[in-house]
Amino acid sequence: MKKLIQIAFIILFSFSVQAQDKKAKALLDQVTSKVKSYNNIVIDFKYSLNNAKENINQDSKGNVTLKGNQYVLNFMGITKIFDGKKNYTIIPEDEEITISSVNENDDNAITPSKMLTFFNSGYKYYMDILQDVRGRKIQYIKLIPTNPRDQRKEILLGIDVQTKHIYNLIEMGKKGTKTTLTVNSFKTNQPLSKNQFIFAQSKYPNYYINKLD
Repeated sequence: MKKLIQIAFIILFSFSVQAQDKKAKALLDQVTSKVKSYNNIVIDFKYSLNNAKENINQDSKGNVTLKGNQYVLNFMGITKIFDGKKNYTIIPEDEEITISSVNENDDNAITPSKMLTFFNSGYKYYMDILQDVRGRKIQYIKLIPTNPRDQRKEILLGIDVQTKHIYNLIEMGKKGTKTTLTVNSFKTNQPLSKNQFIFAQSKYPNYYINKLD
């Protein structure tokens, strides 16, 4: 009888876990669908890096404009532009610009546009806590990297239940490092300049141009 009860419990627990996994997958699919439905996205964000053992506490702000696979990212004093073919990294402090090609078909290529849908492969996912953040219902999904060489232990992805937009992303490293990206504003379908994603070398007359390919 005890064995039958144990088996029944395991089966019920298994069904419960599968149901939660399906809920997590359904929510992630809704986030992906929302992202793909917009003509463009403009995000202002805060980035925090913490490691208690190393006594590291760093906060930075940035913004990114996305349209398809094109983007302009401003973060930590550096501007990155991807026009769909070439990647331009502009470093005003060094007066240097690095130009390189990017293979967008490479699944390992991480770009700002993919950061909104990165969770679609390479992770196991589970429903986590539901929090009330200033009147917003934020549902967290725990992501576990399937690659054992990944230096991240787990990721918590916070999703606004009403808008299906990503609110924040918390990464826990295997060595105790915690990074948090929080979206301060998420605007969509904004009026953009036709030259928004075009690199204009004339704006940087004294910069050293480093072409990698």
